[in-house]
Amino acid sequence: MRISLTRKPKDEREKKEIALKRAAELKARISDYLEAKAKIPSGREIAQEIAARKEKIKKYFGASEAEWRDWRWQLRHRVTSVEVLRELIPLSKEEEEAIRAVGKVYRWAVSPYYLSLMGDEPDCPIRRQALPSRPEIEDKLGIPDPMAEELTSPAPCITRRYPDRLIINVTNQCAMYCRHCQRRRNIGEVDRTRSREELEQALDYIRSNPEIRDVLITGGDALMLSDQVLDWLLTELDRIPHVEIKRIGTRTPVTLPQRITPALCRILAKHPPIYLNTQFNHPREITEEAKEACDRLVQAGIVLGNQSVLLKGVNNHPFIMRKLNQELLRIRVRPYYLFHAKPVAGTTHFITSIKEGIEIMEQLRGYTSGLAIPTYIINAPQGYGKTPVLPQYVVSKGEGQVLLRTWEKRVLLYPDLGSQSS
Repeated sequence: MRISLTRKPKDEREKKEIALKRAAELKARISDYLEAKAKIPSGREIAQEIAARKEKIKKYFGASEAEWRDWRWQLRHRVTSVEVLRELIPLSKEEEEAIRAVGKVYRWAVSPYYLSLMGDEPDCPIRRQALPSRPEIEDKLGIPDPMAEELTSPAPCITRRYPDRLIINVTNQCAMYCRHCQRRRNIGEVDRTRSREELEQALDYIRSNPEIRDVLITGGDALMLSDQVLDWLLTELDRIPHVEIKRIGTRTPVTLPQRITPALCRILAKHPPIYLNTQFNHPREITEEAKEACDRLVQAGIVLGNQSVLLKGVNNHPFIMRKLNQELLRIRVRPYYLFHAKPVAGTTHFITSIKEGIEIMEQLRGYTSGLAIPTYIINAPQGYGKTPVLPQYVVSKGEGQVLLRTWEKRVLLYPDLGSQSS
Protein backbone atom coordinates (compact mmCIF):
# COMPACT_ATOMS: atom_id res chain seq x y z
CA MET A 1 0.00 0.00 0.00
CA ARG A 2 1.38 3.44 -0.94
CA ILE A 3 1.08 5.79 2.03
CA SER A 4 1.04 9.54 1.42
CA LEU A 5 2.61 11.83 3.98
CA THR A 6 0.51 14.72 2.69
CA ARG A 7 -2.88 13.44 3.88
CA LYS A 8 -3.98 13.04 7.47
CA PRO A 9 -3.80 9.41 8.71
CA LYS A 10 -7.05 7.84 9.78
CA ASP A 11 -6.01 6.36 13.12
CA GLU A 12 -3.10 5.44 15.40
CA ARG A 13 -2.53 2.15 13.57
CA GLU A 14 -2.01 3.96 10.29
CA LYS A 15 0.31 6.51 11.96
CA LYS A 16 2.46 3.66 13.27
CA GLU A 17 2.46 2.01 9.86
CA ILE A 18 3.67 5.25 8.23
CA ALA A 19 6.42 5.67 10.85
CA LEU A 20 7.67 2.10 10.44
CA LYS A 21 7.73 2.38 6.66
CA ARG A 22 9.68 5.63 6.84
CA ALA A 23 12.16 4.15 9.35
CA ALA A 24 12.80 1.20 7.04
CA GLU A 25 13.31 3.56 4.11
CA LEU A 26 15.86 5.60 6.07
CA LYS A 27 17.70 2.49 7.23
CA ALA A 28 18.00 1.32 3.63
CA ARG A 29 19.59 4.63 2.64
CA ILE A 30 22.72 3.92 4.69
CA SER A 31 22.98 0.17 4.18
CA ASP A 32 25.76 0.63 1.61
CA TYR A 33 27.75 2.80 4.00
CA LEU A 34 27.28 0.41 6.91
CA GLU A 35 28.69 -2.37 4.77
CA ALA A 36 31.61 -0.28 3.47
CA LYS A 37 32.74 1.45 6.67
CA ALA A 38 34.27 -1.72 8.10
CA LYS A 39 36.73 -1.57 5.19
CA ILE A 40 37.74 1.98 6.18
CA PRO A 41 39.25 1.34 9.62
CA SER A 42 40.18 4.14 11.94
CA GLY A 43 43.54 4.10 13.68
CA ARG A 44 41.77 3.08 16.88
CA GLU A 45 40.29 0.07 15.13
CA ILE A 46 43.68 -1.17 13.90
CA ALA A 47 45.53 -0.41 17.12
CA GLN A 48 47.30 -3.78 17.19
CA GLU A 49 48.64 -3.36 13.65
CA ILE A 50 49.95 0.11 14.51
CA ALA A 51 51.44 -1.14 17.79
CA ALA A 52 53.40 -3.85 15.95
CA ARG A 53 54.86 -1.30 13.55
CA LYS A 54 55.65 1.01 16.46
CA GLU A 55 57.63 -1.76 18.19
CA LYS A 56 59.64 -2.36 15.01
CA ILE A 57 60.51 1.36 14.81
CA LYS A 58 61.41 1.53 18.50
CA LYS A 59 63.66 -1.50 18.12
CA TYR A 60 65.44 0.04 15.12
CA PHE A 61 66.20 3.24 17.06
CA GLY A 62 66.82 1.45 20.36
CA ALA A 63 64.12 3.59 21.95
CA SER A 64 62.29 3.08 25.22
CA GLU A 65 58.59 3.74 25.63
CA ALA A 66 59.44 6.91 27.57
CA GLU A 67 61.54 8.15 24.65
CA TRP A 68 58.74 7.34 22.19
CA ARG A 69 56.39 9.49 24.25
CA ASP A 70 58.85 12.42 24.23
CA TRP A 71 58.01 14.79 21.37
CA ARG A 72 61.57 16.10 21.27
CA TRP A 73 62.85 12.52 20.74
CA GLN A 74 60.30 12.17 17.93
CA LEU A 75 61.62 15.34 16.25
CA ARG A 76 65.26 14.31 16.62
CA HIS A 77 64.50 10.96 15.01
CA ARG A 78 62.39 12.08 12.09
CA VAL A 79 63.07 9.85 9.12
CA THR A 80 64.70 11.85 6.34
CA SER A 81 66.60 9.26 4.29
CA VAL A 82 65.67 6.36 2.04
CA GLU A 83 68.28 4.20 3.78
CA VAL A 84 66.46 4.44 7.12
CA LEU A 85 63.00 4.36 5.58
CA ARG A 86 63.53 1.05 3.77
CA GLU A 87 64.59 -0.57 7.05
CA LEU A 88 61.22 0.31 8.53
CA ILE A 89 58.71 -0.18 5.71
CA PRO A 90 58.72 -2.08 2.41
CA LEU A 91 59.76 0.10 -0.53
CA SER A 92 59.85 -0.81 -4.19
CA LYS A 93 62.79 0.25 -6.35
CA GLU A 94 60.51 2.75 -8.11
CA GLU A 95 59.46 4.28 -4.78
CA GLU A 96 63.08 4.60 -3.65
CA GLU A 97 64.08 6.30 -6.89
CA ALA A 98 61.14 8.70 -6.69
CA ILE A 99 61.88 9.67 -3.09
CA ARG A 100 65.53 10.35 -3.91
CA ALA A 101 64.61 12.42 -6.97
CA VAL A 102 61.97 14.49 -5.19
CA GLY A 103 64.23 14.96 -2.16
CA LYS A 104 66.63 16.94 -4.34
CA VAL A 105 63.87 19.51 -4.93
CA TYR A 106 61.52 19.35 -1.95
CA ARG A 107 62.27 18.59 1.68
CA TRP A 108 60.65 15.61 3.35
CA ALA A 109 60.60 14.28 6.90
CA VAL A 110 58.31 11.86 8.77
CA SER A 111 57.99 11.51 12.53
CA PRO A 112 58.44 7.95 13.83
CA TYR A 113 54.92 8.14 15.26
CA TYR A 114 53.31 9.02 11.91
CA LEU A 115 55.41 6.35 10.21
CA SER A 116 53.87 3.78 12.56
CA LEU A 117 50.44 4.51 11.06
CA MET A 118 51.65 3.63 7.57
CA GLY A 119 50.41 0.55 5.72
CA ASP A 120 52.59 -1.56 3.45
CA GLU A 121 50.55 -0.94 0.30
CA PRO A 122 51.79 1.88 -2.02
CA ASP A 123 48.36 3.55 -2.10
CA CYS A 124 48.10 3.76 1.70
CA PRO A 125 46.61 7.20 2.54
CA ILE A 126 49.31 7.77 5.16
CA ARG A 127 52.08 7.02 2.65
CA ARG A 128 50.54 9.38 0.11
CA GLN A 129 50.58 12.25 2.60
CA ALA A 130 54.05 11.55 3.99
CA LEU A 131 56.32 10.10 1.30
CA PRO A 132 57.49 11.97 -1.81
CA SER A 133 56.20 10.73 -5.18
CA ARG A 134 57.34 11.46 -8.70
CA PRO A 135 54.32 13.64 -9.69
CA GLU A 136 55.73 16.32 -7.37
CA ILE A 137 58.58 17.06 -9.76
CA GLU A 138 56.50 16.47 -12.89
CA ASP A 139 53.94 19.12 -11.95
CA LYS A 140 53.58 21.78 -14.68
CA LEU A 141 50.39 23.41 -13.37
CA GLY A 142 51.12 24.52 -9.82
CA ILE A 143 52.48 27.87 -8.67
CA PRO A 144 54.48 28.62 -5.49
CA ASP A 145 52.01 30.99 -3.80
CA PRO A 146 48.46 30.63 -5.20
CA MET A 147 46.95 32.58 -2.29
CA ALA A 148 49.33 35.52 -2.82
CA GLU A 149 50.40 35.48 0.81
CA GLU A 150 53.50 37.46 -0.07
CA LEU A 151 51.22 40.26 -1.32
CA THR A 152 49.00 40.23 1.80
CA SER A 153 51.72 40.72 4.43
CA PRO A 154 51.60 44.32 5.70
CA ALA A 155 54.08 43.58 8.51
CA PRO A 156 56.63 40.86 9.36
CA CYS A 157 55.00 37.47 10.06
CA ILE A 158 51.53 38.86 9.21
CA THR A 159 49.10 37.62 6.57
CA ARG A 160 45.91 39.65 6.34
CA ARG A 161 43.02 38.69 4.04
CA TYR A 162 39.98 39.76 6.07
CA PRO A 163 38.73 42.92 7.82
CA ASP A 164 38.80 41.72 11.46
CA ARG A 165 41.35 38.91 11.63
CA LEU A 166 44.84 37.93 10.57
CA ILE A 167 47.57 35.30 10.74
CA ILE A 168 50.88 35.40 12.61
CA ASN A 169 53.23 32.99 10.85
CA VAL A 170 55.65 31.98 13.61
CA THR A 171 57.83 29.20 12.13
CA ASN A 172 58.49 27.12 9.03
CA GLN A 173 58.95 23.95 11.08
CA CYS A 174 56.53 21.00 11.18
CA ALA A 175 56.65 17.58 12.79
CA MET A 176 56.22 16.15 9.27
CA TYR A 177 56.35 17.82 5.87
CA CYS A 178 53.05 16.90 4.24
CA ARG A 179 53.26 16.29 0.52
CA HIS A 180 50.23 18.52 -0.08
CA CYS A 181 51.63 21.45 1.97
CA GLN A 182 50.30 24.85 0.91
CA ARG A 183 53.43 26.65 2.15
CA ARG A 184 56.15 24.34 0.90
CA ARG A 185 57.89 27.39 -0.59
CA ASN A 186 58.75 28.38 3.02
CA ILE A 187 60.09 25.04 4.22
CA GLY A 188 63.65 25.26 2.92
CA GLU A 189 66.25 22.94 4.42
CA VAL A 190 66.61 24.64 7.81
CA ASP A 191 63.98 24.90 10.55
CA ARG A 192 63.56 28.56 11.38
CA THR A 193 61.44 30.11 14.12
CA ARG A 194 60.67 33.79 13.60
CA SER A 195 62.80 36.05 15.78
CA ARG A 196 61.51 37.88 18.83
CA GLU A 197 62.06 41.15 16.95
CA GLU A 198 59.87 39.98 14.04
CA LEU A 199 57.15 38.78 16.41
CA GLU A 200 57.26 42.12 18.25
CA GLN A 201 56.71 43.92 14.94
CA ALA A 202 53.72 41.67 14.25
CA LEU A 203 52.32 42.46 17.71
CA ASP A 204 52.85 46.20 17.10
CA TYR A 205 50.82 45.91 13.90
CA ILE A 206 47.95 44.24 15.78
CA ARG A 207 48.11 46.86 18.55
CA SER A 208 47.84 49.68 16.01
CA ASN A 209 44.82 48.16 14.22
CA PRO A 210 41.94 48.01 16.71
CA GLU A 211 39.60 46.29 14.25
CA ILE A 212 41.63 43.06 14.65
CA ARG A 213 39.67 40.90 17.08
CA ASP A 214 40.83 37.40 16.04
CA VAL A 215 44.46 36.24 15.69
CA LEU A 216 45.54 32.89 14.22
CA ILE A 217 49.00 31.62 15.20
CA THR A 218 50.28 29.24 12.55
CA GLY A 219 53.31 28.33 10.46
CA GLY A 220 54.64 25.75 9.61
CA ASP A 221 53.14 24.45 12.82
CA ALA A 222 52.43 26.81 15.70
CA LEU A 223 53.13 24.14 18.31
CA MET A 224 56.70 23.78 17.11
CA LEU A 225 57.31 26.89 19.23
CA SER A 226 58.74 26.21 22.67
CA ASP A 227 56.34 26.38 25.60
CA GLN A 228 58.09 29.54 26.81
CA VAL A 229 57.78 31.44 23.51
CA LEU A 230 54.19 30.35 23.05
CA ASP A 231 53.32 31.48 26.58
CA TRP A 232 54.97 34.86 25.96
CA LEU A 233 53.16 35.37 22.64
CA LEU A 234 49.75 34.45 24.06
CA THR A 235 50.36 36.73 27.05
CA GLU A 236 51.14 39.66 24.74
CA LEU A 237 47.98 39.00 22.73
CA ASP A 238 45.95 38.84 25.96
CA ARG A 239 47.21 42.34 26.80
CA ILE A 240 45.76 43.81 23.60
CA PRO A 241 42.21 44.90 24.55
CA HIS A 242 40.65 44.46 21.12
CA VAL A 243 41.94 40.89 20.58
CA GLU A 244 38.95 38.78 21.60
CA ILE A 245 40.08 35.27 20.62
CA LYS A 246 43.26 33.44 19.74
CA ARG A 247 43.44 30.52 17.34
CA ILE A 248 46.21 27.98 16.89
CA GLY A 249 46.86 26.11 13.64
CA THR A 250 48.65 22.81 14.23
CA ARG A 251 48.81 19.29 12.85
CA THR A 252 50.62 17.90 15.90
CA PRO A 253 47.52 16.04 17.25
CA VAL A 254 47.72 14.08 13.96
CA THR A 255 51.44 13.75 13.25
CA LEU A 256 53.01 14.22 16.70
CA PRO A 257 50.42 13.84 19.51
CA GLN A 258 53.27 13.54 22.02
CA ARG A 259 53.65 17.33 21.69
CA ILE A 260 50.36 17.82 23.57
CA THR A 261 51.97 17.53 26.99
CA PRO A 262 50.39 18.36 30.37
CA ALA A 263 52.83 21.29 30.60
CA LEU A 264 51.70 22.67 27.24
CA CYS A 265 48.05 22.28 28.23
CA ARG A 266 48.63 24.17 31.48
CA ILE A 267 50.04 27.06 29.44
CA LEU A 268 47.14 27.06 26.99
CA ALA A 269 44.62 26.93 29.84
CA LYS A 270 46.01 30.26 31.10
CA HIS A 271 44.96 32.10 27.94
CA PRO A 272 41.27 31.56 27.14
CA PRO A 273 39.54 31.67 24.80
CA ILE A 274 41.71 29.56 22.48
CA TYR A 275 40.39 27.71 19.44
CA LEU A 276 42.68 25.05 17.99
CA ASN A 277 42.22 23.76 14.45
CA THR A 278 44.06 20.68 13.31
CA GLN A 279 44.05 18.58 10.12
CA PHE A 280 42.93 14.96 10.20
CA ASN A 281 42.51 13.81 6.60
CA HIS A 282 41.76 10.10 6.99
CA PRO A 283 40.20 7.88 9.69
CA ARG A 284 43.48 5.93 9.96
CA GLU A 285 44.99 9.04 11.61
CA ILE A 286 42.54 8.85 14.51
CA THR A 287 44.48 6.69 16.96
CA GLU A 288 44.33 6.24 20.72
CA GLU A 289 47.35 8.54 21.05
CA ALA A 290 45.60 11.20 18.97
CA LYS A 291 42.49 10.82 21.13
CA GLU A 292 44.52 11.20 24.32
CA ALA A 293 46.10 14.38 22.96
CA CYS A 294 42.67 15.80 22.09
CA ASP A 295 41.33 14.80 25.51
CA ARG A 296 44.10 16.79 27.20
CA LEU A 297 43.34 19.83 25.08
CA VAL A 298 39.61 19.65 25.76
CA GLN A 299 40.25 19.30 29.49
CA ALA A 300 42.37 22.46 29.26
CA GLY A 301 39.36 24.34 27.89
CA ILE A 302 40.52 24.41 24.27
CA VAL A 303 37.84 24.27 21.56
CA LEU A 304 38.89 21.84 18.82
CA GLY A 305 38.07 21.97 15.12
CA ASN A 306 39.28 20.11 12.06
CA GLN A 307 40.25 21.46 8.65
CA SER A 308 40.56 18.55 6.23
CA VAL A 309 42.00 18.92 2.76
CA LEU A 310 40.24 17.03 -0.03
CA LEU A 311 43.03 14.90 -1.50
CA LYS A 312 42.85 12.56 -4.48
CA GLY A 313 43.85 9.06 -3.44
CA VAL A 314 43.53 9.88 0.27
CA ASN A 315 39.98 10.85 1.17
CA ASN A 316 38.07 11.69 -2.03
CA HIS A 317 35.24 9.27 -1.37
CA PRO A 318 31.96 10.07 0.42
CA PHE A 319 32.25 7.09 2.75
CA ILE A 320 35.81 7.93 3.80
CA MET A 321 34.81 11.50 4.57
CA ARG A 322 31.69 10.37 6.43
CA LYS A 323 33.67 7.91 8.56
CA LEU A 324 36.38 10.52 9.21
CA ASN A 325 33.94 13.15 10.44
CA GLN A 326 31.99 10.72 12.60
CA GLU A 327 35.22 9.47 14.19
CA LEU A 328 36.31 13.07 14.81
CA LEU A 329 33.16 13.76 16.79
CA ARG A 330 33.92 10.73 18.94
CA ILE A 331 37.19 12.36 20.03
CA ARG A 332 35.50 15.77 20.47
CA VAL A 333 36.90 17.44 17.37
CA ARG A 334 34.32 19.36 15.35
CA PRO A 335 34.64 19.13 11.53
CA TYR A 336 35.02 22.77 10.45
CA TYR A 337 36.30 23.07 6.87
CA LEU A 338 36.88 20.74 3.95
CA PHE A 339 39.39 22.57 1.76
CA HIS A 340 39.59 22.07 -1.97
CA ALA A 341 43.30 21.44 -2.56
CA LYS A 342 45.18 24.51 -3.73
CA PRO A 343 47.25 24.54 -6.95
CA VAL A 344 50.57 24.73 -5.11
CA ALA A 345 53.63 23.79 -7.15
CA GLY A 346 54.42 20.11 -6.67
CA THR A 347 50.99 19.19 -5.28
CA THR A 348 48.46 19.37 -8.12
CA HIS A 349 48.28 15.57 -8.44
CA PHE A 350 46.20 15.72 -5.24
CA ILE A 351 43.55 18.02 -6.71
CA THR A 352 40.09 16.58 -7.33
CA SER A 353 37.37 18.16 -9.45
CA ILE A 354 35.07 20.65 -7.72
CA LYS A 355 32.17 18.49 -8.90
CA GLU A 356 33.59 15.60 -6.90
CA GLY A 357 33.84 17.77 -3.81
CA ILE A 358 30.21 18.86 -4.13
CA GLU A 359 29.10 15.24 -4.59
CA ILE A 360 30.90 14.31 -1.37
CA MET A 361 29.06 17.10 0.45
CA GLU A 362 25.78 15.78 -1.01
CA GLN A 363 26.53 12.41 0.57
CA LEU A 364 27.05 13.99 3.99
CA ARG A 365 23.96 16.18 4.31
CA GLY A 366 21.11 14.09 5.71
CA TYR A 367 23.22 10.94 5.90
CA THR A 368 24.97 12.04 9.09
CA SER A 369 24.57 14.61 11.84
CA GLY A 370 24.98 18.26 10.94
CA LEU A 371 27.78 18.28 13.53
CA ALA A 372 29.72 15.98 11.18
CA ILE A 373 29.38 18.23 8.11
CA PRO A 374 32.17 20.73 7.43
CA THR A 375 31.91 23.65 5.03
CA TYR A 376 33.47 22.92 1.63
CA ILE A 377 35.85 25.79 0.84
CA ILE A 378 37.76 27.02 -2.19
CA ASN A 379 40.44 29.60 -1.50
CA ALA A 380 39.96 32.38 -4.02
CA PRO A 381 43.04 33.29 -6.10
CA GLN A 382 45.23 36.27 -5.22
CA GLY A 383 44.42 36.11 -1.52
CA TYR A 384 40.74 37.04 -1.78
CA GLY A 385 39.76 34.57 0.91
CA LYS A 386 37.71 31.46 1.58
CA THR A 387 34.69 30.91 -0.64
CA PRO A 388 32.07 28.32 0.42
CA VAL A 389 30.90 25.96 -2.32
CA LEU A 390 27.60 24.25 -1.53
CA PRO A 391 25.14 21.92 -3.22
CA GLN A 392 22.08 23.85 -4.37
CA TYR A 393 18.93 23.04 -2.42
CA VAL A 394 16.78 25.95 -3.61
CA VAL A 395 15.61 24.91 -7.07
CA SER A 396 13.66 28.07 -7.84
CA LYS A 397 11.95 31.04 -6.18
CA GLY A 398 8.43 32.24 -6.91
CA GLU A 399 5.95 34.71 -5.50
CA GLY A 400 5.41 33.67 -1.88
CA GLN A 401 7.05 30.28 -2.24
CA VAL A 402 10.28 28.45 -3.07
CA LEU A 403 10.91 25.08 -4.64
CA LEU A 404 13.25 23.04 -2.43
CA ARG A 405 15.30 19.94 -3.11
CA THR A 406 15.80 17.83 0.01
CA TRP A 407 18.84 15.71 0.85
CA GLU A 408 16.93 12.74 -0.62
CA LYS A 409 16.39 14.71 -3.85
CA ARG A 410 12.67 15.14 -3.21
CA VAL A 411 11.43 18.39 -4.77
CA LEU A 412 8.85 20.17 -2.60
CA LEU A 413 7.10 23.52 -2.47
CA TYR A 414 7.74 25.57 0.66
CA PRO A 415 5.76 28.71 1.58
CA ASP A 416 7.92 31.84 1.90
CA LEU A 417 5.64 33.49 4.45
CA GLY A 418 8.10 36.23 5.33
CA SER A 419 8.09 37.54 1.76
CA GLN A 420 4.27 37.69 1.76
CA SER A 421 4.15 39.79 4.94
CA SER A 422 6.80 42.21 3.64
